[in-house]
Amino acid sequence: MSFSDRFKGFQNTPLLWHCDTIESLRQFSVPSTHQNYDHKANHKKLRLGKWIEIFTMFQLQQIEGIKIVAENLQIKHKKQTIGEIDVLLVNEEQPMHLEIAYKFYLYDDRQEYDSPLEYWIGPNRTDSLSLKLKKLVGKQLPLLHKSETKTVLNKLGFNNNQFKQFVNFKAQLFLPYRKLFIDFNVLNKECVKGSYIHFDEIEVLKKNQFYILSKLDWLVEPNLNVEWMNFDDTLIVLKKFITEKQSPLCWLKDENNELTKCFVTWW
Repeated sequence: MSFSDRFKGFQNTPLLWHCDTIESLRQFSVPSTHQNYDHKANHKKLRLGKWIEIFTMFQLQQIEGIKIVAENLQIKHKKQTIGEIDVLLVNEEQPMHLEIAYKFYLYDDRQEYDSPLEYWIGPNRTDSLSLKLKKLVGKQLPLLHKSETKTVLNKLGFNNNQFKQFVNFKAQLFLPYRKLFIDFNVLNKECVKGSYIHFDEIEVLKKNQFYILSKLDWLVEPNLNVEWMNFDDTLIVLKKFITEKQSPLCWLKDENNELTKCFVTWW
């Protein structure tokens, strides 16, 4: 996959919510750009989360009226890093603190939760929407008001009370295979990009062809121009992922050449 494919998929991912706030978090919508993204060779080995930051910064830099003050600003106490601020910017003379998030969440229908937002978990069950929201509210945004941050801001010519705080939180959501009724609550239904299926139920997909994506390509929208594998060959590869408790993301191609995204989960 090319980096332009990844950037296109990133840009086409909607914000996770459009309401005023969730857990007091306000979204800042960064408009898409028509500028072509040209990656730097030394960026090739970066993890997906870092690419999300790079793509977002590229978008911000194309917006008239926005000035970037700092990015990935490390805040230290006695030489030890206590946190990092994603972006400080000035938008039409208004200083802003922006935290960036891009997540893949699956609707977990295998157990009961106390609130609708708790049902959304990461593909490998190592993170969840509720935990991310708590981290943003309890740790990442309050970092702006730490005494150590105030000192850094003063050197940049700002007071921390000048800043309005926002998040740019995008996500791809995946529903249980063939499950129709989901309580999205305040989340944006347009974030639904596919489904997921447990490995022990994979036989229902045996008429499909598969393409297993590397993690950087999770951003990319499905297309026919890849090397497809039949079900039996795919099963061999999937078993290795499942043994290692990894849930890969696949593209599926059915008998009518219809394309969909689908996680195959180990849990």
